[in-house]
Parts: sequence; structure tokens; C-alpha cells
Amino acid sequence: MLLPLSAIILGFAVVIWSADRFIAGAAGLARNLGISPMVIGLTIVGFGTSAPEMLIAGFSAFEGSPGMAIGNAIGSNITNIALILGVTALAAPLTVHSQTLRRELPLLILITVLVLALLLDGDLSLFDGILLMGSLFVVMGWIIYTAMAARDHGDPMEAEFEAEVPVLPMGKAIFWLLVGLALLLASSRLAVWGAVE
Repeated sequence: MLLPLSAIILGFAVVIWSADRFIAGAAGLARNLGISPMVIGLTIVGFGTSAPEMLIAGFSAFEGSPGMAIGNAIGSNITNIALILGVTALAAPLTVHSQTLRRELPLLILITVLVLALLLDGDLSLFDGILLMGSLFVVMGWIIYTAMAARDHGDPMEAEFEAEVPVLPMGKAIFWLLVGLALLLASSRLAVWGAVE
């Protein structure tokens, strides 16, 4: 019991740290390649912050624990919205001026409803997975297109992304990208092993 519990704690601790390093490396590399900070924020940083959940869900499914994978995905979504936004709003009122966010909120609701509809039969099939992945690529493509168009109209999110994307030398960005990815894979596997055991 002690060993699996230690694996869970250590796994999650390393997952959090390595995800941060992976995002910094990927975002820094993209910036060095001349990619817009807003596009980096909407894609690389967005996917990077979800990397722990994706890896843990993937390893859980391969370990024969699909319930853990689904619970992880839905639970992290609830936590991100209710807990993070709730705590932030308690600290200071939130005012959203960005058209980018106003366009994304209906998409969030739409995707959530789609997932609930697909889960009504108690099964996520291969077709369901293809449908969800296809929806992801369509939504991301649309978000990138509208974000790039919004740059010409002074979307306030552009300045936020500009400040958040790290400036790293190319070598250091690649180093943290690879180290972060390797540790993400190892720590996610460790956390899932501890949870399953």
C-alpha cells in the first residue's frame, strides 16, 4: 500500500513540474521559429497544460482502466472551470473583454454536451473517438484562424500571450522540450501504476 501511494504522490509531483518545463520548451521553440504568441498560447500552451491529463488517461486505458481515463478527463474539466475560475473570482472579479474568449465559451459548452451525448450508451467507441478528435481539429483550426484575424483589431488577449510565452535560446528550448516530455511520460506511467495497484 505504501509503495503505490508513494508512486502516486511522486508521479503527480513530477508530472506538474515536467509539464511546466515541457510547455516552456515547446513555446520557446515555437517562438524562435517565428510563430505568433497568440497561436502558441491557443495551441502549444493549451495542449501542454492538458498533457498530464492526456497521458494519464492514455496509460489508464492501456492498463485496462477506462473508467479512470474518463473520470480523469471529466474531473479535470470540472476542476479547471469550477475550482480555478471560482478561486480566481473570489480573489478578484473577472472581466472578460476578449472576443477570443467569448467565441470559445460556446464551443466549450458544445463539446461538453457532445461528450455527454456519446457517453449516454455507456461506451466510447472507435467512431466516437474519431468524432471527438475530428471535432478537436476543426475547433482548433477555427480558433487559430479567428485569433489571427483578431490581431488586426487589437484583441487584448494578444498582449497577454505575448507576455506569457517565454523567450529562450533555441538550444535551451529544445533541451526543456525533450526533458519535459521524457519526464512527463515516465511520471504519468508511474502515477497510473500507483493508482491501479
